[in-house]
Amino acid sequence: MQHDHTSKQFDNEMEAIRGAVLTMGGMVERQIRRAIDAFGNDDPDPLAPILDDERIINNMQIEIDRQCGNIIVRRQPAAIDLRIVMTVIQIVNDLERVGDEAKKIALRARPLAGIEERPAPVRGNEIGRLSEMARAMLQAALDAYARLDVTAAAEVIARDEQVDIEFGAITRRLMDGMTEDARTIAATLDALFIAKSIERIGDHATNIAEYVIHIVKGKDMRHAPLEAIRRETRA
Repeated sequence: MQHDHTSKQFDNEMEAIRGAVLTMGGMVERQIRRAIDAFGNDDPDPLAPILDDERIINNMQIEIDRQCGNIIVRRQPAAIDLRIVMTVIQIVNDLERVGDEAKKIALRARPLAGIEERPAPVRGNEIGRLSEMARAMLQAALDAYARLDVTAAAEVIARDEQVDIEFGAITRRLMDGMTEDARTIAATLDALFIAKSIERIGDHATNIAEYVIHIVKGKDMRHAPLEAIRRETRA
């Protein structure tokens, strides 16, 4: 049985780690915004700030993982405490991968920024709207983690379906445009890769929301139907 002072130390350490995770999440959100802004950015090297952030984010992941490892060795947490520590490691892994997707977006956005005839979903800002949907999902998932709010986490998971629908619609428009005008193939492929990266960001946000439910409820809700998730979070 843990002594009170040991339990308090664990709580303080986990609170510090939670703050670090949320700081890392904020930086990843900024990466997403910067990556999408690269569409119309006149900066000759829009990748520079994104790559700078990536280095910081990677170091934060390593440091948070180290702190979690130290807690496991020193505190030997069990039950929900161990679940919290292990889930943090999963969350920071998903955040790091979101950062990777943001870098991919910026790489593909740079050539699109320099051409006049952009694919329709780029020109009409449909991809921009999709990115905002995914970024908002990530923000909501992190907020659900900060408050351990399973109801909010379930709503994040529900929003992933709309991101998938929008991604499908954008993909169809891009493919139709490429069929009509072969000169747009290169630009269309860039836009397709960008849209796919954004869709994956939504998937990572969904993962984080599922981890929140796992922390609180002790149940693995990956691949569970949405209605089952809602029933579990209402219980």
